[in-house]
Amino acid sequence: MRKLLICLLLTLPIPLNTAAAAADCVDTACIDVYTQDGQIIIEGKKGSGPKAKVKPRTVKPSPKPTVVKPIFPELIPRPTATPTPSPKRTYKPRAKPTAKPTLKPKATKSVSLNDRLIKLLPTGGIAYQPEAEPLVNVPIYFWSDLPTQFATRVTVVGEVVDVLLRPGFVWSFGDGTFLSTTDPGGPYPNGKIKHTYKNPGIYPIILVQSWNGNWTHNGTTRAITGTIKTTVFAVVTVVIAPTRFMF
Repeated sequence: MRKLLICLLLTLPIPLNTAAAAADCVDTACIDVYTQDGQIIIEGKKGSGPKAKVKPRTVKPSPKPTVVKPIFPELIPRPTATPTPSPKRTYKPRAKPTAKPTLKPKATKSVSLNDRLIKLLPTGGIAYQPEAEPLVNVPIYFWSDLPTQFATRVTVVGEVVDVLLRPGFVWSFGDGTFLSTTDPGGPYPNGKIKHTYKNPGIYPIILVQSWNGNWTHNGTTRAITGTIKTTVFAVVTVVIAPTRFMF
C-alpha cells in the first residue's frame, strides 16, 4: 500500500511557480522574437505589469479628550440661626472633540514598459537568362534578386536587439526537377543555378523562398521561432533551334 501511494505522488503533476516566472521581467527585460503572418515580431516587456503597488502610510490615532469633572464649592454655614441657601451655579456644556478624518493610502502605479515592433522582410522575384526564347539542350541561368541576408538592430524597452536572417530557396523547374539551395543564383557566366530542358514547351517555374535566422540580446543568441515563406512564379518558353539548310 505504501509503494502504491508513493507511485501516485510521483505521477501527480507539480504546479509551476508562475509568480516567479513573471517576476523575471521586473528587474530585467524579457525579449522575444518570432514570425507571424510573414513578418518579424520583436516584443519587449520590463516592469511589474499593470498591477499597481500601494504604499501604506502610517496614521497616528487621535488622542482621547480628558474629561474634567465639575467641582462644587462646599456650603459654609452662616452664624445666623436660619441658613440662607446658596445660589446654584450653571455650567456650559463642553464641546465634544471632532474626530480627524482617516487618511487613505495612495496607490502608485507601477512602472511597466511594453513594446512591439514589426519588421517586413524584402521580397524577390525570378530572373533567368537568356530571356528571349531559350533553346533546348542549352543551359538556362536562374536567380532570385533577394539579398543574401537581412540584418537589423532595433531598440525595445531600452534594450538593443540584433536580428539576422538568411534565405533558403527551393526551385521547381516545371519538368519534375527540383533544387534546394541557399545560393540565390546569378546570371551567366558565374551563376550556380542552371537548368537544361530536353524538350520544347512552356514550363512553369515555382520558387519558394524561406527566411530563417536568430536574434541576439545581451550577448546571448537564440533562434527565431517560425519560418517566413514566400512563393513566386514565372513561365519559361523553350524552343527548338531553327535548322539551316545549305544549298
